[in-house]
Amino acid sequence: MIDFRLTETDKALLERTRAEAVIARRYAHEFDENEAEMIPDTLPETEEFYANRSPAPTAGPEDTQGAVMMMLQTMGAFWGDYSVRVRRSDRGGLGNAALAAAGTDEQKEEWGNLMLSMAITEPGCGSDPSRVSTSAVLDEETDEWVINGEKIFVTTGIRATGVVIWATIDKSAGRAGIKSFLIEKGTPGFDVPHKEKKLGIRADDTAAYVFTDCRIPRTHLLGLDESIQQKNSGGFRGVMKTFNMTRPMTAAMGLGIAEAAIDLTREELVNAGIVLDYGVGPGGLGRTNAAAEKFMRLESIFEASRLTLLQCGWMAGEGLPNNLESSVCKAHAGSAVREITQGCIEILGTMGIARENLLEKWMRDSRITDIYEGTGEIQRLIIARGLLDYTRADLK
Repeated sequence: MIDFRLTETDKALLERTRAEAVIARRYAHEFDENEAEMIPDTLPETEEFYANRSPAPTAGPEDTQGAVMMMLQTMGAFWGDYSVRVRRSDRGGLGNAALAAAGTDEQKEEWGNLMLSMAITEPGCGSDPSRVSTSAVLDEETDEWVINGEKIFVTTGIRATGVVIWATIDKSAGRAGIKSFLIEKGTPGFDVPHKEKKLGIRADDTAAYVFTDCRIPRTHLLGLDESIQQKNSGGFRGVMKTFNMTRPMTAAMGLGIAEAAIDLTREELVNAGIVLDYGVGPGGLGRTNAAAEKFMRLESIFEASRLTLLQCGWMAGEGLPNNLESSVCKAHAGSAVREITQGCIEILGTMGIARENLLEKWMRDSRITDIYEGTGEIQRLIIARGLLDYTRADLK
């Protein structure tokens, strides 16, 4: 039986996360308005905050499973702000997840202490990574890979000290020719032309990368498998395993924002004297206040999405395959956070769109949930393949 009830230790850990989120939220507007600035690694309150806090409790076997708690803590952190943290980690980029999933022991030891971004998206390649055109050509005389291509919307692209880049070693092989390569910042031919400007998550350091005859050692191929196996897509499947945990994490980020919107809206409804009667039962919502009815429906969407997320995290923690579930929770959250934040704005009216409040920012920030790590449309294709046994050709 899966039990998501929280223990006292769980609650203490999440309360600590919430306290950090409250501080981070104070800076949310500032860095959203000044997107060209880089968020500091630590906020001014950091030293005092940790000095006055008791040590975090140690989780035991009776407490919530680690992967599930990671999802809950991610939600808690993003309840404060998408980008701002009391103290930012210098590790833990998406590229680090790829390294952990597909790297050799030697590569993990060499690269594990760097913060690695992951560069997949290109001007002509978005949701279908198999269309990557950035090339990697082996120069056998020097035993080097020569990388050429352009990447856009690289998350943590400025702060990262290295990158895991997707490139093809044989365009005619399609997905089977896609490989991942480790490249450190400062390598000749690796340029970062600019930080991207965006609708939401404006404070996040999303960058563009350009590779021009960028030479790297042969050993920088992630996993060191140079073979092209058409039958099972070669290394493509291996690097795609990265997303079985990062897609749920993306869902958790969006749901943290959605929870912030729900909490604010609930508070304003209560202040306005609107009663939220959860006892009306199925079919009875039409007999309650229209704003309350709409709000309670948004809450139910949030709870459904949250449960799909926790189930996916639990499966990962138990070592169970969760490819289908990671797409389910990502697709559901992508739709849910958009509907929830927009619905909260509709309930609150002019207060919802006012720039002095954070709700309009949350709506902009949450939009990314359905876009990166595979759009909602792509997730639904994956779900269709998993549930209906469709092939890639069938879905075309």
